[in-house]
Amino acid sequence: MNKRFRRVAVLKGGVSREREVSLRSGAAVAGGLRAAGYDVAEIDVRDRELHLPAGIEAVFVVLHGDYGEDGTVQRQLEERGIPFTGSGSRSSARTFDKLVSKQLFVRERIPTPDYEVLGPGGRRSMPLPVVVKPVRQGSSLGVHRVFDEAEWPPAFEESLGYEGQVIVETFIPGRELTVGIVGDQVLPMIEIRAPEGYYDYKAKYTAGVTEYLVPAPVGADATLLCMDLARRTFNALEGRGMGRVDLRMSDDGRAYVLELNSIPGFTETSLLPKAARAAGIAFPELCERILNLA
Repeated sequence: MNKRFRRVAVLKGGVSREREVSLRSGAAVAGGLRAAGYDVAEIDVRDRELHLPAGIEAVFVVLHGDYGEDGTVQRQLEERGIPFTGSGSRSSARTFDKLVSKQLFVRERIPTPDYEVLGPGGRRSMPLPVVVKPVRQGSSLGVHRVFDEAEWPPAFEESLGYEGQVIVETFIPGRELTVGIVGDQVLPMIEIRAPEGYYDYKAKYTAGVTEYLVPAPVGADATLLCMDLARRTFNALEGRGMGRVDLRMSDDGRAYVLELNSIPGFTETSLLPKAARAAGIAFPELCERILNLA
């Protein structure tokens, strides 16, 4: 593969609650790029200022959470004219905000679970079961499934503590699915089978806890439906370079888009590398492909 860049910085760590995951993802990407023949500088980001060594030709952004996925670091890179991986600042900001994303899904007629937004003292009007989540967080931080009224007050308060505003969403029983995208290629879909059906932070980042089926055994028509929804979601949010769309499929075969992750994980348990591997793309090649799309 032709190399557009030689000297590359990998931004990892960051200032969000997802710092530890980002450190692992960034280390994996740096290793992949070195294996592909790049000169890599690993940058452990510890504040909201952008510090790059001299001679950096492009930046591979592996920062999860705020500052890394909310458009801030992307805007800083745009202002400096430095090529970087993933979506631009406008797309990143819209994607990171679950409320803005939901509003866009509704406008574009992309099926998504019904929802409402609550702040402090808000009263839920939706019937149980529901999912409650902070408006602007990743890695399932602050996300709770609520099946019983007694579970609602602590779940609501814990989610509210992250941002001061939450989205309450109808819980869709069924299958947990995800579709990765790299450039113009939609990767094989993955079905996620987590303990007790709950893909929380522990299930995401503890090796061996969750079962991943790739390609997802859901049938050809359902696969095409979800892959089409993933592409529509990616385009509606003006995604670029890479992304991963999370969906739920109900028992009657209807698919619902939950969100787009603009900077998916790259750890040993992460989904985008698993999907790429199923498509015959080794990890160093995956990193190089994404870098060449900077």
